[in-house]
Amino acid sequence: MYATRVGALSLAVLLVACGSKGTAPGAATPDTKAPAQAAKAAVSAARLTAADSEPGNWMSYGRTYDEQRFSPLKRINAQNVSQLHLAWHYDLDAAHRAQESTPIVVDGVMYVTSAWSKVFALDPATGKELWVFDPAVPGATGIKGCCDVANRGVAVWDGRVYVGAFDGRLIALDATTGKEVWSVATVDDPGADPQSYTITGAPRVVKGKVIIGNSGGEYKARGYITAYDAETGKKVWRFYTVPGEPGKHDDAASDDVLESKARSSWSGDFWKLGGGGTTWDGMAYDPQLNLLYFGTDNGEPWNHAVRGGGDNLFTASIIAVRPDTGEYVWHFQNTPGESWDYSAVQQLTLADLMIDGKVRQVIMQAPKNGFFYLLDRVTGAFISAQPYTQVNWATGLDPKTGRPVEDRRARYGETGKPWVAMPGPSGGHAWQAMSYDPLTHLVYIPAIDASFAFIGDKSFKPKSMGWNTAVDFNAGSLPEDPKVIAQIQMNLKGRLLAWDPVVQKASWAVPYDTSWNGGVVSTAGNLVFQGTAMGQFAAFQADDGKRLWSVETHTGIVAPPVTYEVNGEQYVVVEVGWGGAFALAAGQLAHDAQANQGNIPRVLAFKLNGTDTMPEPPPPSVPAPPPASKASAKVVAEGKLHYHTFCSMCHGDSAFSGGVLPDLRYSAALGDPNAWQAIVHDGARSATGMVAFGSQMSKDEIETIRQYVIYRANQTAQQAQGPAGGSGAAAAGK
Repeated sequence: MYATRVGALSLAVLLVACGSKGTAPGAATPDTKAPAQAAKAAVSAARLTAADSEPGNWMSYGRTYDEQRFSPLKRINAQNVSQLHLAWHYDLDAAHRAQESTPIVVDGVMYVTSAWSKVFALDPATGKELWVFDPAVPGATGIKGCCDVANRGVAVWDGRVYVGAFDGRLIALDATTGKEVWSVATVDDPGADPQSYTITGAPRVVKGKVIIGNSGGEYKARGYITAYDAETGKKVWRFYTVPGEPGKHDDAASDDVLESKARSSWSGDFWKLGGGGTTWDGMAYDPQLNLLYFGTDNGEPWNHAVRGGGDNLFTASIIAVRPDTGEYVWHFQNTPGESWDYSAVQQLTLADLMIDGKVRQVIMQAPKNGFFYLLDRVTGAFISAQPYTQVNWATGLDPKTGRPVEDRRARYGETGKPWVAMPGPSGGHAWQAMSYDPLTHLVYIPAIDASFAFIGDKSFKPKSMGWNTAVDFNAGSLPEDPKVIAQIQMNLKGRLLAWDPVVQKASWAVPYDTSWNGGVVSTAGNLVFQGTAMGQFAAFQADDGKRLWSVETHTGIVAPPVTYEVNGEQYVVVEVGWGGAFALAAGQLAHDAQANQGNIPRVLAFKLNGTDTMPEPPPPSVPAPPPASKASAKVVAEGKLHYHTFCSMCHGDSAFSGGVLPDLRYSAALGDPNAWQAIVHDGARSATGMVAFGSQMSKDEIETIRQYVIYRANQTAQQAQGPAGGSGAAAAGK
């Protein structure tokens, strides 16, 4: 989905055994006999449609069905935000992984999720724990996810809380007790292809139906989105986003449109590798038009040439359907024949804008491909688009159709030559939430400026474990020269970008020295809040971008904040915890981006004149010296190849942890070949996420990885003038 390359060189990112602190296997038994509906979370279609009449609540993922992520609250405003202080904090019982949740606050309760799909109910005024639900996702499922074991939040409806578990279950909970009411597997046959599907996104509820999609676009995955009855968990409809095996009937809402519009845009036996087009994030709903909108992911494999050519509908597209039946209404494809991980699952925001003297009902998106799109949300017609970040894969868009005018050199799969693409696979904007402020008429985007060196994998063969992208990550892995690393870091930036969607240009921007920063929220107090990778949570003046307030959180932030009101006091809350694709895969770049901070998952709530105290970070650990490096250059080179094929996505490019999972250069098993084999070959730590790779590599090949990591441990220790200082020590024990 959103692995990242920077500068003129790429980061090696391939999924491997994500060593983690996942909970033990053992899902709860479904209770199909639901208890009487509780008074808590009594959310209905009427309440969500009229959400602005309850500004103190944050009842759905985007606060309102239009997903603007704007709050009418203004007790905290540009004049008094300097008085904002921590009101309370809550330490999450979760692994030190990506915390990406949007808290839901309704009827006096906050519902927030953590890594491994745990759900927490808290008192929003004090942070007191009310209940905790652990879906007991097996740790071994960690390898199924491209981009951390994150969860972006819950949906609430009629006394229930709905969460998508990482292992593919959709679960309904009683909002008062946290007890499971029902659970369904969103994958028809979870055992048929164990590397394909996970859930990281938040459900939405529309007209009594829970809508959820799945992740898996780097594996053998065929994208789909499904509606389940909120009361019973029964599947109501499913919409597949790409065609399946010819002649096979899916009994899905998408059957007819896939045959009439999509199949001719594919060629060959593309379906054998899934095709991609998963739906793991952006959705919005227009009650007046009765249209549900959702975005789709990259094609799979990434390399378009391997998929066989064509536009490959409906990958990298926005689709509108009827929420009652899943009936197709329209689509718009942002990136035909997608080949750069330019997904279009990013946030979809609805608004009514004055364009050329006429009010237009629009849908807005800043997808990965770097263009900000305005579409007519009634018909899907293209209105306008302009680059909001650096773009070189296309010289522009057709003004009538919105189809990109490509630089043909960007087709690395067809040319056989490397291509340094801008944006990279993290996009100009990833999943981190943006916000539209109807008062300033600006969209606030957590923008990214980064590039990625695409090199086609000429010897690509699908594998059962790890990514199937047909891109050569080993050839594009980071150099081992600190001076070159520093040069690359100079070109890896982020911005809080205020974008005028009508005139399609920037109004203001706040530059950052790091790219992987948090989502945003805007308020009627003329404020925009955002957290950063460097562990700062800040408020900016919405009309001009002036920084008005900030606080150190001691942990990198990727989640978006929200604001709510309890007992006449306004709060701003954000979940902190470093992680995600960039943090896992980008090695030293990710490590340096978050300044070697601790990674303590917490919920932080702020209010005017709050009296809580921010906990101090734990002291850094000091690693033991590495074993001596005695392997030949040939063995080290072979180990580097295997490492970047199977290990780098979780443990970091060039054997340098990005600050989430353990840094293998400081592993206690590094000096013991038998212990190393027991873990990597035999799966001694499968229960915590480090599954066995004995079916993928021989013991001799696994030994070359150990020798490569030993080589890198000695190299980085020498560069830092000893493991007790500099970058070598800084990466230890994360």
